[in-house]
Amino acid sequence: MSFFPGNDPVPGDAFACDAIEHLIIPRTSDLGGFSVRRALPSARRRLVGPFIFFDRMGPALLKAGEAMDVRPHPHIGLSTVTYLFDGEIKHRDSLGTELVIQPGDINLMTAGRGIVHSERTPEKLRGNPFSISGLQTWLALPDDKEEIDPAFAHTEKNAMPTFDAAGASGRVVIGSIGGLTSPVKSYSDTLYVDVTLVPGGSFPFDASHEERAAYVLSGEVEIAGDVFAADQLLVFRPGDAITLRAGAAGCHIMLFGGAALNSKRHIWWNFVSSSKERIEQAKEEWRSGRFDIVPGDEEEFIPLPEGF
Repeated sequence: MSFFPGNDPVPGDAFACDAIEHLIIPRTSDLGGFSVRRALPSARRRLVGPFIFFDRMGPALLKAGEAMDVRPHPHIGLSTVTYLFDGEIKHRDSLGTELVIQPGDINLMTAGRGIVHSERTPEKLRGNPFSISGLQTWLALPDDKEEIDPAFAHTEKNAMPTFDAAGASGRVVIGSIGGLTSPVKSYSDTLYVDVTLVPGGSFPFDASHEERAAYVLSGEVEIAGDVFAADQLLVFRPGDAITLRAGAAGCHIMLFGGAALNSKRHIWWNFVSSSKERIEQAKEEWRSGRFDIVPGDEEEFIPLPEGF
């Protein structure tokens, strides 16, 4: 999913914390009922590990008669990761997958050489008010995996390891931390961890991953004496052990990162590739209808943007 083609996020204010390389304030777009904040890609930072795209959707309460309808659209060269805190989304793709994702579950759709999918509000929620809140991220595939066959994997929240100690609780969504390892498959070193801290609670974020960042979902987090509010992306310097400490109201944060890719990635609309020529090929394939269709959602599609 690419919720909006908005401009890059703007840099944040100056700060004193030596552990932080970049502070990014996401750019917000109103999608007629709920807002989406885009933190990556940024003018200052294009990727953190394999994460090349980071959108925060909601939280929002949609009125009766409103719905989320992301029509069928294509991807290449990436894996999309959908992770909800509230609400439900119905996923369909050109592999024939059809299911509803629930809060705490994870949908990981690997586009590889090409896939098409749609994401919509389930029928049972339409006509009534409902809430929606979550994250949509993209993982750029490593050089030797960019053209693999497309695949889809759904992992329920109960299958992912959780922790609850010393004022910190959460779930290891992808990768390993603190001796816990998620069963979700990744194609390169990847970390994605959901952490909630009670007021004054702390969480150590070691330097075992090459690139690391944290998105503050709610509350405030203190790092080395500096305080950061909700909806800020903090990109950490490599090699430094960091302790995240919650403010007086506690906080909810998403930690992510992993190994840097071996080569540059280009991103255009929903396409990611190490090759500009491959993106041009994908554009022509979508324009001429050579991508597969989405069974059960064949009537609509998102046209190739002009001048994007």
